[in-house]
Amino acid sequence: MGLSKRVSSWSVEEVLEWMQGYHPAKMDTLQKAIIKHAISGRVLLRLKDHHLELLGVEAEEQQQEILQDVLLLKVQEEVHELNDICSECFST
Repeated sequence: MGLSKRVSSWSVEEVLEWMQGYHPAKMDTLQKAIIKHAISGRVLLRLKDHHLELLGVEAEEQQQEILQDVLLLKVQEEVHELNDICSECFST
C-alpha cells in the first residue's frame, strides 16, 4: 500500500493490510471486527480506546500502541491536506 494514498480514502481491505503490517499479533481478533463493522480509513482515523475495546482489544497497553500508530496516520493525513492547500495557493 502506497503511503501517498490518503488514509481517509482507504478501503476496509487497506485498513486490514495496514493493521496486519503494524499489529499482526492482534489480527485474529481485529480482522473479523474490522470487516463486521466496515472500518475504513476514515473510521480508523476516528478510533478511540473504547472503540478498540469494543473491537476486542482489551489490554490498555495494546490499545495505546494501536492509537499511537493511528495518531501517526492522522499526522500523515494532515500533511496531505496542508500540501493540497499549499498547492492550491501557489497554482493560482
